Amino acid sequence: MYNILLCDDERDIVSALRIYLNDSNYRLFEAFSGKEALSLLASEEIHLVLMDIMMPELDGISAMLKIRETSNVPIILLTAKSEDSDKILGLHVGADDYITKPFNPVEVAARVRSQLRRYMQLGSAEVKPSTLSLGGITLEDKSKEVTLDGDAISLTPTEYDILKLLLEHPGQVFSPKEIYRRVWQDTPLGNEGTVAVHIRHLREKLEYNPAEPRYLKVVWGQGYKLEKGARE
Repeated sequence: MYNILLCDDERDIVSALRIYLNDSNYRLFEAFSGKEALSLLASEEIHLVLMDIMMPELDGISAMLKIRETSNVPIILLTAKSEDSDKILGLHVGADDYITKPFNPVEVAARVRSQLRRYMQLGSAEVKPSTLSLGGITLEDKSKEVTLDGDAISLTPTEYDILKLLLEHPGQVFSPKEIYRRVWQDTPLGNEGTVAVHIRHLREKLEYNPAEPRYLKVVWGQGYKLEKGARE
């Protein structure tokens, strides 16, 4: 049973999401403001959050920043087409994905399944212990810990999966579409920009000088790769 928090100040949207996510494996919780969402997260074990950006009392971005202080639970933002800048900001500060209103029921269900699958796999005791490293980057898959030159760094589940993919194939170039297909486990349908934002956020955590990356490189017109560059 997965606990999913639905947070939107428009009650008809929450009701619609309840219909789209009518699954015996889901237990759905409702919140109608960022403050209500934080209160529920403090009292319940939540496995995924769908959260609107524009809300009274505490907006979705501010609520997400609070959540990220203590939790890496997957967060899918609910956005309007006119909120492009907010989508990018949300991905920058910790959102794992976003869905644009009006919703496609099939897309909502698929995105939720994808995020839950990754999140639960990260916490699964069945994952085989392994260590991946490149230069000063070390990823301990058993404990889900990532360090840079010995210092722990905090990654969202999406950032972790992207890093793991690139560490498993050092020097190999992955296109945004291929990264989306492997990490989101879904067909990329114009969502490549989401990958670029997560890559940028990951670089900010891995690189001392993101403008001159030592590890996470862009291969223009092709994609991204992870390789050990020369030390400064």
